[in-house]
Amino acid sequence: MSLPVSLPATYAPTGVFVCFEGGEGSGKSTQARLLSQRLAEQGFAVLLTFEPGDTAVGKELRRIVLSPETGELSHRTEALLYAADKAEHVERVVVPALARGAVVVTDRYVDSTLAYQGAGRAIDVTELEQVARWATSGLRPHLTVVLDVDPATGLGRAGDLDRIEVEPLEFHQRVREYFLDLAAADPDHYLVLPADGEADKLHEAIRTGVEPWLGQAARA
Repeated sequence: MSLPVSLPATYAPTGVFVCFEGGEGSGKSTQARLLSQRLAEQGFAVLLTFEPGDTAVGKELRRIVLSPETGELSHRTEALLYAADKAEHVERVVVPALARGAVVVTDRYVDSTLAYQGAGRAIDVTELEQVARWATSGLRPHLTVVLDVDPATGLGRAGDLDRIEVEPLEFHQRVREYFLDLAAADPDHYLVLPADGEADKLHEAIRTGVEPWLGQAARA
């Protein structure tokens, strides 16, 4: 699947926006937490957040899109529900924190929609990106960390599977490949790291990658 047509990008002039992306079982949540703790210990104002679900509205949207009880959804319906979560998340959580100069660390963002609903569900990515970028006012992370893991390995680490995780291996392989394609197309704003190494060493590599952006971050 080809990459979407490039749309205008907006990067916050204050604060630092860091996103963790990757397939299931890649350790995104763990590494996002470790980075947030490290930066807070160094005196930075930090906000750790996630998608979908880190707003009151988003919590209900998360239940719908991930619960196996929801059953089958139209692929377009699923994509629009994710877009609605992102719109609420950016306006209520991300933008206010960046305006304060905080380092915002999010577990998933627009790339997950492009990879899962675009490459995974085979929705036209050019159309999908227009919806996702509109929902987020074009705001992009200063740095996206892609934690790369073989889908078979990653899924093997999961416990109870949600309605996205239960998709066949081929679905998750398409997702992985698309994350890597997005990163290759914009190396200035992406850091790709193998997720199968030691957590401490991975954390240090991530901290090094974030370092150049911290000059515009505020202290707590």
